[in-house]
Amino acid sequence: MEYTGKTALITGASSGIGVAYADGFAARGSNLILVARRKDRLEALATRLKKQYSVEVEVVPHDLTAPDAVAKLEKEIAKKKLSVDVLINNAGFGLNGFFVKEDRSKTQEEITLNIGVLVDLTAAFLPAMVQRNSGVVVNIASTASFQPVPGMAVYGATKAFVRSFTEALWGELGESKVRVLAVSPGSTESEFFVVAGGSPAGKAMPASAVVETTFSALEKNVPSVVVGGSNAFAAGLVRFFPKKAVIKLVGKMFLPKEK
Repeated sequence: MEYTGKTALITGASSGIGVAYADGFAARGSNLILVARRKDRLEALATRLKKQYSVEVEVVPHDLTAPDAVAKLEKEIAKKKLSVDVLINNAGFGLNGFFVKEDRSKTQEEITLNIGVLVDLTAAFLPAMVQRNSGVVVNIASTASFQPVPGMAVYGATKAFVRSFTEALWGELGESKVRVLAVSPGSTESEFFVVAGGSPAGKAMPASAVVETTFSALEKNVPSVVVGGSNAFAAGLVRFFPKKAVIKLVGKMFLPKEK
């Protein structure tokens, strides 16, 4: 696929996987629209990318959990007369703890960002891609999408939605040249567990691995991909074990030690 001269909109672009995607697309000659809440980080990233790759970078500080956030972002992009050729729905977060103890407002933000915003952004930019018969939508799911996750019950459920939704869109597009892909990383070097609390299960892989897996999967035009061979093996293996055993095993990894 050709990315030179295309414009990629990346949400959650101020850290971790978002930064890695920004580097990945800039290195391939794509111009960027970087969206996140932290303006200072976005501007620092934009300055580096412009200098390093000689691409155009638009910084759009935006809280995507705010009311009408997607509509406002869409208007701002239209005002700048930008066309989105690639959409990377990376923004999202999880909470690690017992559901009954979670802050209800934070839980609603989690659902809004992980599901509502992702779906609305896809609805905003996918139709024009289909009309042009060209474009890419990448939605970040998780290995948490393959089984229930006690200790991260809402997060796992939102990512199961993301993977199912994205795979269904892939099926709807048929012979279109528009690529839609769900990417399921495992533990990745990022700020995820700083926000979620708790700690990752196993060694975290570099964010660059998520990006390289994405580009490879887009070339193959598959509906979804798991990042890392061991993660892919584990994701497939859970189908062959009793559900009760899987839930208990995952709970041992993610449930807090004290109730």
